[in-house]
Amino acid sequence: MEMKKILITGGTGFIGSYLCEKLLQSGHYLTIITRSPEKYAEKQAKNRNFIGWDDNLKIAVNETDVIINLAGESIAGRRWTDQAKKRILNSRIQVTRTLVEAMKSADSKPELFISASGINFYKDSGDKILDESAEAGEGFLSQVCVEWEAEAMKTAKIGIRTAIPRISMVLGEQGGALSQMKLPFIFYAGGPIGSGEQYVSWIHLKDLCSAILYPMEQEELSGVYNACSPNPVTMNTFAQTLGKVMNRPAFFRVPEFMLKIILGEASQMVLDSIRAKPKMLQITGFEFEFEDLEEALADVV
Repeated sequence: MEMKKILITGGTGFIGSYLCEKLLQSGHYLTIITRSPEKYAEKQAKNRNFIGWDDNLKIAVNETDVIINLAGESIAGRRWTDQAKKRILNSRIQVTRTLVEAMKSADSKPELFISASGINFYKDSGDKILDESAEAGEGFLSQVCVEWEAEAMKTAKIGIRTAIPRISMVLGEQGGALSQMKLPFIFYAGGPIGSGEQYVSWIHLKDLCSAILYPMEQEELSGVYNACSPNPVTMNTFAQTLGKVMNRPAFFRVPEFMLKIILGEASQMVLDSIRAKPKMLQITGFEFEFEDLEEALADVV
């Protein structure tokens, strides 16, 4: 892949940090937008620049080949109060809108805009297999994804190829949902959440970063695509596999009613059944490094 000048939001988070290192290793030049660029002064380098949102975004966009948008407040591990919902939505919509407006006014437009979305775009669907043509749900997360994607797709109307990965649960060492899920297993108190029959769509962090960057090498890929393993599993299977990898039992089930008491509406993240398949990635030739859950967990636990 030829060297590109890449502008990134969310580049200091769990996914973004790993993605940036991968891009730097491949010889690309990065400009990372952050609310506090002064915090990263020591990380400034010839091929890595940190800027704030108040800096001249139009100039940065003019000098960019690809924009990758990963920004968004965390949705996991807490109740969704009205204020939290507002922050979750606005952190995605406002950042995306700001980028879109900068691209519209830029003299030299980027060739590609990659803007994240979530697998919770889809509705709770039992054991039905969901590809990219499946309909949206009606819950809070689904509606966030619908609005987020609509904002991002405005760039397609001005001739910029736009790709939107719908990201599933990410398995990585330093963060994400797995860091919370494995905690009870450490203390021999792990097990399935809810009925255990709901499907979990997942992806290894390495595969996710490759999937996010895939439109850079595969020009046929645009629009939405599922960023998930081709082998989703039930929550029962996920818990059993995690227990096996950690050499811990997996029989302490967390009842659905208890999770709803603790997290309220936010419990839908783990109680909804989303059996997604990465159809668009597969038909365009993407190769997964981790298709098997046990191998993926063994690599990160």
